[in-house]
Amino acid sequence: MYFFCSDFHLGSPNIQDSSARSREDKIVRWLKKVRSENQVKAIFFVGDLFDFWFEYKTVIPKGFSRFFTELHLLREMNVELHIFTGNHDLWMFDYFVNEFQAKVYHQPIEICLSGIDFYIGHGDGLGPGDKGYKFMKRIFKNPVCQFLFKWIHPDLGIRLAQFLSNRSRKSQNDTQIFLGEEKEWLCQYSLYKMKQKPNIQYFIFGHRHLAIDFSLDDTGKRYINLGAWFEECTFARFDGRELTIERFE
Repeated sequence: MYFFCSDFHLGSPNIQDSSARSREDKIVRWLKKVRSENQVKAIFFVGDLFDFWFEYKTVIPKGFSRFFTELHLLREMNVELHIFTGNHDLWMFDYFVNEFQAKVYHQPIEICLSGIDFYIGHGDGLGPGDKGYKFMKRIFKNPVCQFLFKWIHPDLGIRLAQFLSNRSRKSQNDTQIFLGEEKEWLCQYSLYKMKQKPNIQYFIFGHRHLAIDFSLDDTGKRYINLGAWFEECTFARFDGRELTIERFE
């Protein structure tokens, strides 16, 4: 059994806010339920686990202990943890690798699960359009910019980053309806990649904050968007034969 989830945005709007605590508690309940499933092989966290994340050399952002405990318990069960960086937590380095033996990805990957080929990534900056963000992402990923940011005191740096993160999330297009094949950038990207990689059966992304299950052709190839955990709390389950999108609580 494989599970896929994205866009927890832990810490949004801040770790003191009751809605942030309530969302983390719900995620923890879901992970406990996942742990109770038989034959769970892996969980894919497909980006934006945190509303902001930056790993200083000796400091990590405050909070999230309940979530981290669940990751530890999952690893004790030998469940594989696959973590993708998103546009809100792209400054992950080796903390999750060292602490939880997770695999951390900064780019989309191809992976074969039970004989089925998947293409998985957060989805930010993919497809046509969004040129402003694509330019900013190059700046955020620049090693010089990262080096300069880490010299800001964490109390100031994290507060500044949380402010920018909240602005970014509020400005994101979270239209809660499917806009159609031509206007959904990740749908367009999936169709483009499908021509390059005809072996891929499922294209799985987050970022859109809307659960989407879109048939790309008449052979069963699908674009899946995992949605977010602000309201709908959706995730995907793959049992080795079928993939379904489900809602928690």
